[in-house]
Amino acid sequence: MKMLRLKSTFLFFFIIPWFLSSCLDNNNDKIKEIVVRDTLSATKTHFEEILERNKLIAITDYNSTSYFVYRGEPMGYQYELLKLLADELDVKLEIIVENDLNKSFEMLDNEEADLLAMGLTVTKERSNQVDFTEPIMQTRQVLVQRKPEGWRKMKTWGDVEAELVRNPLELAGDTIHVQKNSSFSERLKNLSDEIGDTIFIIEDHDMEVEDLIRSVAEGKINYTVADEHVARVNEKYYPNIDVRTPLSFPQNLAWAIREGNDSLRKVTNQWLREYKDAYLAKVIYNKYFRNPRSVNIAQSEYHSIKGGKISQYDEIIKEVSKKYGLDWRLLASLIYQESGFHPNARSWVGAFGLMQLMPSTAAMYGIDSTSAPEEQIAAGVKFLRWIDENLPDEITDEKERLKFILASYNAGIAHVFDARRLAEKHDKNPNVWTENVDYYLLNKSKPKFYRDSVVKYGYCRGEEPYNFVNEILERYEHYKNVLD
Repeated sequence: MKMLRLKSTFLFFFIIPWFLSSCLDNNNDKIKEIVVRDTLSATKTHFEEILERNKLIAITDYNSTSYFVYRGEPMGYQYELLKLLADELDVKLEIIVENDLNKSFEMLDNEEADLLAMGLTVTKERSNQVDFTEPIMQTRQVLVQRKPEGWRKMKTWGDVEAELVRNPLELAGDTIHVQKNSSFSERLKNLSDEIGDTIFIIEDHDMEVEDLIRSVAEGKINYTVADEHVARVNEKYYPNIDVRTPLSFPQNLAWAIREGNDSLRKVTNQWLREYKDAYLAKVIYNKYFRNPRSVNIAQSEYHSIKGGKISQYDEIIKEVSKKYGLDWRLLASLIYQESGFHPNARSWVGAFGLMQLMPSTAAMYGIDSTSAPEEQIAAGVKFLRWIDENLPDEITDEKERLKFILASYNAGIAHVFDARRLAEKHDKNPNVWTENVDYYLLNKSKPKFYRDSVVKYGYCRGEEPYNFVNEILERYEHYKNVLD
Protein backbone atom coordinates (compact mmCIF):
# COMPACT_ATOMS: atom_id res chain seq x y z
CA MET A 1 0.00 0.00 0.00
CA LYS A 2 1.43 3.38 -1.02
CA MET A 3 0.06 5.55 1.70
CA LEU A 4 2.40 4.67 3.78
CA ARG A 5 -13.38 18.05 17.42
CA LEU A 6 -17.16 15.81 20.83
CA LYS A 7 -14.11 17.53 22.34
CA SER A 8 -13.83 17.70 26.07
CA THR A 9 -15.43 15.86 28.88
CA PHE A 10 -15.64 19.15 30.64
CA LEU A 11 -15.98 22.43 28.81
CA PHE A 12 -13.54 24.66 30.67
CA PHE A 13 -10.51 22.46 30.27
CA PHE A 14 -10.67 22.19 26.50
CA ILE A 15 -12.48 25.23 25.16
CA ILE A 16 -11.42 28.82 25.70
CA PRO A 17 -14.23 31.01 24.39
CA TRP A 18 -13.46 32.28 20.93
CA PHE A 19 -13.97 35.92 21.84
CA LEU A 20 -11.03 35.92 24.24
CA SER A 21 -8.60 35.87 21.33
CA SER A 22 -9.92 39.26 20.23
CA CYS A 23 -7.88 40.73 23.08
CA LEU A 24 -4.83 40.18 20.87
CA ASP A 25 -6.21 41.54 17.58
CA ASN A 26 -4.30 44.80 17.62
CA ASN A 27 -1.03 42.94 18.04
CA ASN A 28 -0.89 41.84 14.41
CA ASP A 29 -0.46 45.38 13.06
CA LYS A 30 2.43 46.06 15.45
CA ILE A 31 4.14 42.85 14.40
CA LYS A 32 3.78 43.83 10.75
CA GLU A 33 5.49 47.13 11.55
CA ILE A 34 8.46 45.22 12.99
CA VAL A 35 8.60 43.02 9.88
CA VAL A 36 8.57 46.07 7.58
CA ARG A 37 11.38 47.71 9.54
CA ASP A 38 13.46 44.53 9.43
CA THR A 39 12.97 43.96 5.71
CA LEU A 40 14.61 47.34 4.99
CA SER A 41 17.96 45.72 5.78
CA ALA A 42 19.93 44.09 2.97
CA THR A 43 20.29 40.73 4.71
CA LYS A 44 17.31 38.44 5.14
CA THR A 45 16.43 38.17 8.83
CA HIS A 46 15.71 34.95 10.64
CA PHE A 47 12.13 36.03 11.09
CA GLU A 48 11.76 36.51 7.33
CA GLU A 49 13.09 32.98 6.89
CA ILE A 50 10.39 31.70 9.26
CA LEU A 51 7.70 33.46 7.22
CA GLU A 52 9.20 32.16 4.00
CA ARG A 53 9.22 28.55 5.16
CA ASN A 54 5.79 29.10 6.78
CA LYS A 55 6.80 27.29 9.94
CA LEU A 56 7.87 28.16 13.48
CA ILE A 57 10.03 25.41 15.00
CA ALA A 58 10.06 25.28 18.78
CA ILE A 59 11.63 22.92 21.32
CA THR A 60 9.68 22.21 24.47
CA ASP A 61 9.76 19.64 27.25
CA TYR A 62 7.33 16.76 27.58
CA ASN A 63 5.60 16.77 30.96
CA SER A 64 2.20 17.25 32.57
CA THR A 65 2.22 21.05 32.26
CA SER A 66 4.28 22.01 29.19
CA TYR A 67 3.15 19.58 26.49
CA PHE A 68 1.20 16.30 26.42
CA VAL A 69 -1.76 14.60 24.76
CA TYR A 70 -5.03 14.03 26.59
CA ARG A 71 -7.91 12.07 25.03
CA GLY A 72 -6.36 12.55 21.63
CA GLU A 73 -5.88 16.31 21.93
CA PRO A 74 -2.43 18.00 22.14
CA MET A 75 -2.33 20.23 25.20
CA GLY A 76 0.01 22.02 27.59
CA TYR A 77 0.86 25.50 28.80
CA GLN A 78 3.88 25.97 26.54
CA TYR A 79 2.06 24.37 23.63
CA GLU A 80 -0.92 26.71 23.88
CA LEU A 81 1.30 29.79 24.01
CA LEU A 82 3.27 28.58 21.01
CA LYS A 83 0.09 27.84 19.08
CA LEU A 84 -1.22 31.34 19.77
CA LEU A 85 2.07 32.87 18.64
CA ALA A 86 2.18 30.77 15.46
CA ASP A 87 -1.44 31.65 14.68
CA GLU A 88 -0.66 35.33 15.21
CA LEU A 89 2.24 35.08 12.77
CA ASP A 90 0.07 33.01 10.39
CA VAL A 91 2.60 30.19 10.19
CA LYS A 92 2.49 26.51 11.04
CA LEU A 93 3.92 25.20 14.30
CA GLU A 94 6.39 22.34 14.57
CA ILE A 95 7.13 20.98 18.04
CA ILE A 96 10.37 19.20 18.90
CA VAL A 97 10.27 17.36 22.22
CA GLU A 98 13.48 17.34 24.22
CA ASN A 99 13.74 16.99 28.00
CA ASP A 100 17.54 17.15 28.08
CA LEU A 101 18.33 20.83 28.63
CA ASN A 102 21.88 20.52 27.32
CA LYS A 103 20.66 18.97 24.06
CA SER A 104 17.98 21.65 23.77
CA PHE A 105 20.54 24.45 23.96
CA GLU A 106 22.75 22.63 21.47
CA MET A 107 19.87 22.24 19.01
CA LEU A 108 19.07 25.92 19.29
CA ASP A 109 22.71 26.85 18.73
CA ASN A 110 22.88 24.50 15.71
CA GLU A 111 19.85 26.24 14.15
CA GLU A 112 17.67 23.13 14.39
CA ALA A 113 14.95 25.21 16.04
CA ASP A 114 13.89 28.84 16.29
CA LEU A 115 13.33 29.01 20.03
CA LEU A 116 13.25 27.08 23.28
CA ALA A 117 9.73 27.30 24.68
CA MET A 118 10.28 26.20 28.25
CA GLY A 119 10.08 27.83 31.64
CA LEU A 120 13.77 28.68 31.62
CA THR A 121 15.10 30.59 34.61
CA VAL A 122 16.86 33.73 33.42
CA THR A 123 20.43 33.64 34.77
CA LYS A 124 23.62 35.54 33.96
CA GLU A 125 25.33 32.37 32.79
CA ARG A 126 22.53 31.50 30.37
CA SER A 127 22.31 35.10 29.15
CA ASN A 128 25.86 34.69 27.86
CA GLN A 129 24.68 31.79 25.66
CA VAL A 130 21.22 32.84 24.45
CA ASP A 131 18.92 35.82 24.22
CA PHE A 132 15.87 35.65 26.45
CA THR A 133 12.42 36.89 25.58
CA GLU A 134 10.21 38.94 27.83
CA PRO A 135 9.40 36.82 30.93
CA ILE A 136 6.43 34.51 30.48
CA MET A 137 5.97 34.38 34.27
CA GLN A 138 7.73 34.64 37.62
CA THR A 139 8.22 31.89 40.16
CA ARG A 140 10.44 30.73 43.05
CA GLN A 141 12.52 27.63 43.45
CA VAL A 142 11.20 25.43 46.23
CA LEU A 143 12.38 22.34 48.06
CA VAL A 144 10.37 19.20 47.35
CA GLN A 145 10.41 16.87 50.35
CA ARG A 146 8.36 13.99 51.68
CA LYS A 147 6.03 14.38 54.63
CA PRO A 148 6.77 12.07 57.57
CA GLU A 149 5.36 8.54 57.65
CA GLY A 150 1.85 8.48 59.07
CA TRP A 151 1.47 12.25 58.67
CA ARG A 152 -2.28 11.95 58.19
CA LYS A 153 -2.64 10.42 61.68
CA MET A 154 -0.54 12.98 63.51
CA LYS A 155 -2.46 14.95 66.09
CA THR A 156 -1.61 18.43 64.85
CA TRP A 157 -0.09 20.00 61.75
CA GLY A 158 2.63 21.27 64.05
CA ASP A 159 3.75 17.68 64.54
CA VAL A 160 4.09 17.34 60.76
CA GLU A 161 5.91 20.68 60.49
CA ALA A 162 8.42 19.60 63.09
CA GLU A 163 9.58 16.81 60.76
CA LEU A 164 9.97 19.05 57.69
CA VAL A 165 12.80 21.29 56.53
CA ARG A 166 11.70 24.90 56.77
CA ASN A 167 15.07 26.60 57.27
CA PRO A 168 17.62 26.11 54.43
CA LEU A 169 20.33 25.89 57.10
CA GLU A 170 18.93 22.45 57.91
CA LEU A 171 20.05 21.19 54.48
CA ALA A 172 23.72 21.23 55.51
CA GLY A 173 25.18 17.79 54.82
CA ASP A 174 22.09 16.60 52.91
CA THR A 175 21.94 15.29 49.35
CA ILE A 176 19.61 16.86 46.81
CA HIS A 177 18.91 15.45 43.34
CA VAL A 178 18.20 17.91 40.53
CA GLN A 179 17.81 17.82 36.77
CA LYS A 180 21.14 18.14 34.97
CA ASN A 181 21.93 21.55 33.49
CA SER A 182 19.00 23.12 35.33
CA SER A 183 19.24 26.41 37.22
CA PHE A 184 18.49 24.45 40.41
CA SER A 185 22.06 23.19 40.63
CA GLU A 186 23.45 26.71 40.39
CA ARG A 187 21.05 27.92 43.07
CA LEU A 188 22.02 25.09 45.44
CA LYS A 189 25.72 25.85 44.98
CA ASN A 190 25.05 29.46 45.94
CA LEU A 191 22.91 28.32 48.86
CA SER A 192 25.70 26.06 50.06
CA ASP A 193 28.03 29.06 50.12
CA GLU A 194 25.42 31.17 51.89
CA ILE A 195 24.93 28.70 54.73
CA GLY A 196 28.64 28.04 55.01
CA ASP A 197 28.33 24.30 54.73
CA THR A 198 28.12 21.56 52.13
CA ILE A 199 24.98 20.55 50.27
CA PHE A 200 25.67 17.48 48.15
CA ILE A 201 24.19 17.99 44.71
CA ILE A 202 23.51 15.09 42.35
CA GLU A 203 22.66 16.18 38.81
CA ASP A 204 20.52 13.50 37.20
CA HIS A 205 21.24 12.89 33.51
CA ASP A 206 18.09 10.90 32.77
CA MET A 207 15.28 12.31 34.90
CA GLU A 208 13.23 15.43 34.30
CA VAL A 209 11.85 17.57 37.14
CA GLU A 210 8.54 15.70 37.41
CA ASP A 211 10.35 12.35 37.43
CA LEU A 212 12.44 13.53 40.37
CA ILE A 213 9.34 14.78 42.20
CA ARG A 214 7.78 11.35 41.76
CA SER A 215 10.96 9.77 43.12
CA VAL A 216 10.64 11.89 46.26
CA ALA A 217 7.00 10.84 46.65
CA GLU A 218 7.94 7.17 46.22
CA GLY A 219 10.75 7.40 48.78
CA LYS A 220 13.56 6.77 46.29
CA ILE A 221 15.26 10.08 47.05
CA ASN A 222 14.78 12.55 49.88
CA TYR A 223 14.85 15.93 48.16
CA THR A 224 14.68 17.69 44.82
CA VAL A 225 14.10 21.26 43.69
CA ALA A 226 11.41 22.57 41.34
CA ASP A 227 9.82 25.80 40.23
CA GLU A 228 6.98 26.57 42.59
CA HIS A 229 4.15 26.55 40.03
CA VAL A 230 5.22 23.12 38.78
CA ALA A 231 5.76 21.82 42.31
CA ARG A 232 2.27 22.88 43.39
CA VAL A 233 0.68 21.06 40.45
CA ASN A 234 2.56 17.89 41.38
CA GLU A 235 1.59 18.31 45.04
CA LYS A 236 -1.96 17.60 43.90
CA TYR A 237 -0.83 14.30 42.36
CA TYR A 238 1.28 13.29 45.37
CA PRO A 239 -0.35 14.37 48.66
CA ASN A 240 2.61 13.03 50.65
CA ILE A 241 5.04 15.66 49.36
CA ASP A 242 5.59 19.16 50.71
CA VAL A 243 6.64 22.10 48.51
CA ARG A 244 6.32 25.04 50.89
CA THR A 245 9.99 25.75 51.61
CA PRO A 246 11.36 28.43 49.24
CA LEU A 247 15.01 28.29 48.24
CA SER A 248 15.15 31.45 46.13
CA PHE A 249 13.66 34.88 45.63
CA PRO A 250 11.19 35.30 42.74
CA GLN A 251 12.88 34.68 39.39
CA ASN A 252 11.91 35.38 35.80
CA LEU A 253 11.07 32.47 33.50
CA ALA A 254 11.37 33.10 29.77
CA TRP A 255 11.84 31.52 26.35
CA ALA A 256 15.29 31.41 24.75
CA ILE A 257 16.23 32.54 21.24
CA ARG A 258 19.55 32.08 19.53
CA GLU A 259 21.94 34.87 20.41
CA GLY A 260 21.75 37.80 18.00
CA ASN A 261 18.41 36.77 16.50
CA ASP A 262 16.92 40.21 17.10
CA SER A 263 14.13 40.01 14.52
CA LEU A 264 12.43 36.99 16.09
CA ARG A 265 13.06 38.28 19.60
CA LYS A 266 11.41 41.63 18.81
CA VAL A 267 8.36 39.99 17.27
CA THR A 268 8.01 37.48 20.11
CA ASN A 269 8.41 40.17 22.75
CA GLN A 270 5.79 42.35 21.10
CA TRP A 271 3.35 39.44 21.11
CA LEU A 272 4.17 38.46 24.70
CA ARG A 273 3.58 41.98 25.98
CA GLU A 274 0.14 42.07 24.40
CA TYR A 275 -0.66 38.54 25.48
CA LYS A 276 0.27 39.03 29.14
CA ASP A 277 -2.06 42.03 29.36
CA ALA A 278 -4.99 40.03 27.97
CA TYR A 279 -7.51 38.08 30.04
CA LEU A 280 -6.62 35.03 27.95
CA ALA A 281 -3.28 34.78 29.76
CA LYS A 282 -5.01 34.27 33.11
CA VAL A 283 -7.38 31.68 31.62
CA ILE A 284 -4.57 29.57 30.18
CA TYR A 285 -2.42 29.86 33.32
CA ASN A 286 -5.30 28.81 35.58
CA LYS A 287 -6.17 25.96 33.24
CA TYR A 288 -2.82 24.27 33.80
CA PHE A 289 -1.64 25.45 37.20
CA ARG A 290 -4.79 26.07 39.25
CA ASN A 291 -7.40 23.82 37.71
CA PRO A 292 -8.72 21.46 40.46
CA ARG A 293 -9.51 18.83 37.83
CA SER A 294 -5.89 18.55 36.72
CA VAL A 295 -5.37 15.66 39.14
CA ASN A 296 -8.00 13.52 37.44
CA ILE A 297 -6.60 14.41 34.05
CA ALA A 298 -3.02 13.57 34.96
CA GLN A 299 -4.08 10.22 36.44
CA SER A 300 -6.22 9.27 33.45
CA GLU A 301 -5.25 6.31 31.30
CA TYR A 302 -5.91 8.61 28.34
CA HIS A 303 -3.15 10.98 29.43
CA SER A 304 -0.07 10.33 27.28
CA ILE A 305 2.27 10.48 30.27
CA LYS A 306 0.30 8.45 32.81
CA GLY A 307 -1.60 5.95 30.69
CA GLY A 308 -0.11 6.33 27.24
CA LYS A 309 -3.46 5.85 25.52
CA ILE A 310 -5.28 8.00 23.01
CA SER A 311 -8.60 6.18 23.23
CA GLN A 312 -10.31 3.03 24.34
CA TYR A 313 -9.85 1.69 20.80
CA ASP A 314 -6.06 1.89 20.70
CA GLU A 315 -5.50 -1.87 20.59
CA ILE A 316 -8.01 -2.31 17.76
CA ILE A 317 -6.48 0.59 15.85
CA LYS A 318 -3.01 -0.90 16.30
CA GLU A 319 -4.14 -4.33 15.17
CA VAL A 320 -5.91 -3.06 12.05
CA SER A 321 -3.06 -0.69 11.23
CA LYS A 322 -0.49 -3.47 11.46
CA LYS A 323 -2.55 -5.66 9.17
CA TYR A 324 -2.73 -2.99 6.48
CA GLY A 325 0.73 -1.47 6.90
CA LEU A 326 -0.32 1.82 8.47
CA ASP A 327 1.10 3.88 11.31
CA TRP A 328 -1.53 3.46 14.03
CA ARG A 329 -1.02 7.03 15.17
CA LEU A 330 -2.03 8.32 11.74
CA LEU A 331 -5.18 6.20 11.77
CA ALA A 332 -5.93 7.36 15.32
CA SER A 333 -5.62 10.98 14.22
CA LEU A 334 -8.05 10.35 11.38
CA ILE A 335 -10.58 8.69 13.71
CA TYR A 336 -10.28 11.54 16.21
CA GLN A 337 -10.94 14.02 13.41
CA GLU A 338 -13.95 12.11 12.16
CA SER A 339 -15.71 11.05 15.34
CA GLY A 340 -13.69 11.98 18.42
CA PHE A 341 -13.63 8.20 19.09
CA HIS A 342 -17.42 8.07 19.50
CA PRO A 343 -18.74 4.93 17.73
CA ASN A 344 -22.31 6.26 17.67
CA ALA A 345 -21.47 9.62 16.12
CA ARG A 346 -23.63 10.74 13.19
CA SER A 347 -23.18 13.68 10.87
CA TRP A 348 -25.93 15.83 9.36
CA VAL A 349 -25.38 14.14 5.97
CA GLY A 350 -25.76 10.64 7.41
CA ALA A 351 -22.15 9.55 7.90
CA PHE A 352 -21.85 7.32 10.94
CA GLY A 353 -19.50 5.62 13.34
CA LEU A 354 -15.85 5.93 14.24
CA MET A 355 -14.77 6.39 10.63
CA GLN A 356 -17.81 8.46 9.57
CA LEU A 357 -18.52 6.39 6.48
CA MET A 358 -21.53 7.22 4.35
CA PRO A 359 -24.12 4.38 4.29
CA SER A 360 -23.46 3.63 0.60
CA THR A 361 -19.70 3.37 1.19
CA ALA A 362 -20.18 1.30 4.34
CA ALA A 363 -22.42 -1.11 2.44
CA MET A 364 -19.56 -1.78 0.00
CA TYR A 365 -17.67 -3.31 2.90
CA GLY A 366 -20.56 -5.10 4.52
CA ILE A 367 -21.10 -2.89 7.57
CA ASP A 368 -23.76 -0.57 8.93
CA SER A 369 -24.29 1.60 12.01
CA THR A 370 -24.72 -1.47 14.23
CA SER A 371 -21.33 -2.95 13.31
CA ALA A 372 -18.66 -3.40 15.97
CA PRO A 373 -15.87 -0.83 16.31
CA GLU A 374 -13.27 -3.18 14.83
CA GLU A 375 -15.49 -3.72 11.77
CA GLN A 376 -16.02 0.01 11.35
CA ILE A 377 -12.29 0.71 11.54
CA ALA A 378 -11.41 -2.12 9.13
CA ALA A 379 -14.00 -0.84 6.64
CA GLY A 380 -12.60 2.67 6.85
CA VAL A 381 -9.07 1.42 6.18
CA LYS A 382 -10.30 -0.63 3.21
CA PHE A 383 -11.86 2.53 1.82
CA LEU A 384 -8.55 4.36 2.26
CA ARG A 385 -6.85 1.54 0.34
CA TRP A 386 -9.44 1.80 -2.43
CA ILE A 387 -8.74 5.52 -2.77
CA ASP A 388 -5.00 4.84 -2.86
CA GLU A 389 -5.43 2.24 -5.60
CA ASN A 390 -7.50 4.63 -7.71
CA LEU A 391 -5.22 7.64 -7.51
CA PRO A 392 -2.81 8.09 -10.44
CA ASP A 393 0.57 6.39 -10.16
CA GLU A 394 2.16 9.71 -11.10
CA ILE A 395 1.66 10.88 -7.52
CA THR A 396 4.87 9.26 -6.37
CA ASP A 397 5.82 11.22 -3.25
CA GLU A 398 4.41 9.26 -0.28
CA LYS A 399 3.77 12.31 1.90
CA GLU A 400 1.99 14.15 -0.88
CA ARG A 401 0.04 11.03 -1.84
CA LEU A 402 -1.18 10.70 1.73
CA LYS A 403 -2.65 14.20 1.50
CA PHE A 404 -4.52 13.27 -1.69
CA ILE A 405 -5.89 10.16 0.05
CA LEU A 406 -7.11 12.07 3.09
CA ALA A 407 -8.71 14.80 0.98
CA SER A 408 -10.48 12.16 -1.10
CA TYR A 409 -11.69 10.39 2.03
CA ASN A 410 -13.34 13.61 3.14
CA ALA A 411 -14.59 15.22 -0.08
CA GLY A 412 -14.67 12.32 -2.50
CA ILE A 413 -12.07 11.34 -5.06
CA ALA A 414 -14.04 12.97 -7.88
CA HIS A 415 -13.62 16.46 -6.41
CA VAL A 416 -9.91 15.81 -5.96
CA PHE A 417 -9.64 14.83 -9.64
CA ASP A 418 -11.38 18.11 -10.50
CA ALA A 419 -8.84 20.01 -8.41
CA ARG A 420 -6.00 18.19 -10.22
CA ARG A 421 -7.42 19.23 -13.59
CA LEU A 422 -7.71 22.83 -12.41
CA ALA A 423 -4.12 22.77 -11.18
CA GLU A 424 -2.86 21.44 -14.48
CA LYS A 425 -4.83 24.05 -16.43
CA HIS A 426 -3.23 26.83 -14.37
CA ASP A 427 0.31 25.46 -14.81
CA LYS A 428 0.53 23.94 -11.34
CA ASN A 429 1.69 20.42 -10.58
CA PRO A 430 -1.34 18.07 -10.45
CA ASN A 431 0.73 15.47 -8.59
CA VAL A 432 1.66 17.75 -5.68
CA TRP A 433 -0.91 18.62 -3.06
CA THR A 434 0.74 21.38 -1.06
CA GLU A 435 0.48 24.81 -2.71
CA ASN A 436 -0.72 23.19 -5.90
CA VAL A 437 -3.84 21.00 -5.92
CA ASP A 438 -4.88 22.03 -2.40
CA TYR A 439 -5.41 25.62 -3.58
CA TYR A 440 -7.92 24.58 -6.22
CA LEU A 441 -9.85 22.25 -3.97
CA LEU A 442 -9.95 24.97 -1.29
CA ASN A 443 -11.45 27.39 -3.84
CA LYS A 444 -13.82 24.93 -5.51
CA SER A 445 -16.72 26.60 -3.71
CA LYS A 446 -16.25 29.69 -5.91
CA PRO A 447 -18.12 29.92 -9.25
CA LYS A 448 -14.90 30.93 -11.02
CA PHE A 449 -13.53 27.47 -10.29
CA TYR A 450 -16.47 25.06 -10.06
CA ARG A 451 -17.90 26.41 -13.32
CA ASP A 452 -14.64 25.97 -15.18
CA SER A 453 -14.89 23.75 -18.25
CA VAL A 454 -12.43 21.18 -16.85
CA VAL A 455 -14.56 20.63 -13.75
CA LYS A 456 -16.88 17.64 -14.03
CA TYR A 457 -18.36 17.39 -10.54
CA GLY A 458 -19.31 20.97 -9.73
CA TYR A 459 -19.40 22.72 -6.39
CA CYS A 460 -17.40 21.51 -3.39
CA ARG A 461 -17.12 23.12 0.01
CA GLY A 462 -13.35 22.96 -0.30
CA GLU A 463 -12.43 24.51 3.02
CA GLU A 464 -13.54 21.34 4.80
CA PRO A 465 -11.20 18.84 3.08
CA TYR A 466 -8.40 21.42 3.05
CA ASN A 467 -8.58 21.76 6.85
CA PHE A 468 -9.25 18.03 7.23
CA VAL A 469 -5.88 17.17 5.70
CA ASN A 470 -3.94 19.80 7.63
CA GLU A 471 -5.49 19.05 11.00
CA ILE A 472 -5.07 15.28 10.76
CA LEU A 473 -1.42 15.56 9.79
CA GLU A 474 -0.71 18.18 12.44
CA ARG A 475 -2.26 16.00 15.14
CA TYR A 476 -0.37 13.00 13.77
CA GLU A 477 2.91 14.86 14.39
CA HIS A 478 1.87 15.45 18.00
CA TYR A 479 1.06 11.77 18.42
CA LYS A 480 4.47 10.86 17.01
CA ASN A 481 6.09 13.23 19.50
CA VAL A 482 4.72 11.49 22.57
CA LEU A 483 3.52 8.00 21.62
CA ASP A 484 5.31 4.93 20.28
